[in-house]
Amino acid sequence: MISADLNIILPEIVLAVFAMLALVGAVYTGKDKVAPLLVWASAALMLLMAIWIGTTGADTRVAFSGMFIDDAFSRFAKVVILVSASAVLLMSEGYMARHKLLRFEYPVLVLLSVVGMMVMVSAGDLISLYMGLELQSLALYVVAALRRDSERSTEAGLKYFVLGALSSGLLLYGASLTYGYAGTTLFSGVIAAATEGHLSIGLLIGLVLMMSGLAFKVSAVPFHMWTPDVYEGSPTPVTAFFATAPKVAAMGLFARLLFDAFGGAVADWSQVVALLSLLSMFLGSVAAIGQRNIKRLMAYSSITHMGYALMGLASGTEFGVQAMLVYMAIYVTMNVGTFAFILSMSRDGQPVTDIGALGMYSKKEPGRALAMLVLLFSLAGVPPLVGFFGKLYVLQAAYAAGLAWLAVAGVIASVIGAFYYLRIVFYMYFGDDRSDDLDAGGSPVLWGFLVVSAVLMVAGVVNLFGVEVAAAAAAATLVN
Repeated sequence: MISADLNIILPEIVLAVFAMLALVGAVYTGKDKVAPLLVWASAALMLLMAIWIGTTGADTRVAFSGMFIDDAFSRFAKVVILVSASAVLLMSEGYMARHKLLRFEYPVLVLLSVVGMMVMVSAGDLISLYMGLELQSLALYVVAALRRDSERSTEAGLKYFVLGALSSGLLLYGASLTYGYAGTTLFSGVIAAATEGHLSIGLLIGLVLMMSGLAFKVSAVPFHMWTPDVYEGSPTPVTAFFATAPKVAAMGLFARLLFDAFGGAVADWSQVVALLSLLSMFLGSVAAIGQRNIKRLMAYSSITHMGYALMGLASGTEFGVQAMLVYMAIYVTMNVGTFAFILSMSRDGQPVTDIGALGMYSKKEPGRALAMLVLLFSLAGVPPLVGFFGKLYVLQAAYAAGLAWLAVAGVIASVIGAFYYLRIVFYMYFGDDRSDDLDAGGSPVLWGFLVVSAVLMVAGVVNLFGVEVAAAAAAATLVN
């Protein structure tokens, strides 16, 4: 029944309708004058949707003949996507207004990309997978080039658009091959054709092409080329958004495709994912060492972290998916706090991205410096902070699945990666005392997000606030 189908996709419909009404309403009323109101309304709506999705629905529901799946896995990913997107929107409002970038299109585009992400993690068919991916990507292409008068921002948008189009093309070609050899676009039909030891060459090439397309989206090596330039060139709030919600959506889609469509042929794709994981961890860790620009550094940091998340997928087990979900939830929380700090870095009202500017920052702002220290230690995976347990999870999953070499490589990459996080701490506490200090004070919203994420990294050690249990339930619905 169509009404039952529409009921299942109600959260997506609510967000899409709100985005369209907001767009029309803003055009015919105050345009950019209503932008702050739209930002807060969009963030509030996304939080409400997150609560709604998180508290309703305990079973698996399927809409549109299997094209859309509402299960514990998709609900977990959606809650993380919605909460992180609303957090980034709230963080960005003050910054965008100060730098005259706050246009009414901005919250609308973020909302539309979030709708695309929600479709991505619920996709049960190659067509709905592509629809979700394109809806997310098209909105993000525009958001990346939001600063129209900046050459760097325009370059970032163009780069992202061209390479994103290439990745979408790869994915679409892979999907058409898969359809040709499996005879259906539904994941439930593909899994019947793609069984262990009986994977035809056409299906294998289709799978590799689709994995390449998704590796672009999660910025895994060797498909990471766009990430540092786009992170550096985009306005900082946009970079914060790129580093959080889209990553969760792409990882969720990756897991959905591998387990729902090719779950019967784990041996055929596990080694490929393990290689992507290995390359991402090492390139991200090594390339970040020489970076002075904190946004470029965070780009290489996100490449490294995606390597760790892929390690969970490479294991091909239920525990591996759980480890990946826990890791992504922790990663997003750390990133929200770190970008709240980066957004507050300014001198005479102008944004600063050079890490050298943080010389002896702790003397002037001891509270902020301490919160940032906690987050950086957590990103580096220093025990007993929550970031350490995220890494421990994926390392355990890899080891349990017989990928001990990957787990050892992960530990080595983590030690290398700790250097560039600790370097920022060194600057803040022992660097050169600078006469041109960063501006004191700053937005209470940013300060709030920074402190809350730092507190979560310490307090979450006890029981990870129930994330572990929710991730276990999500993994069980996906793998079994």
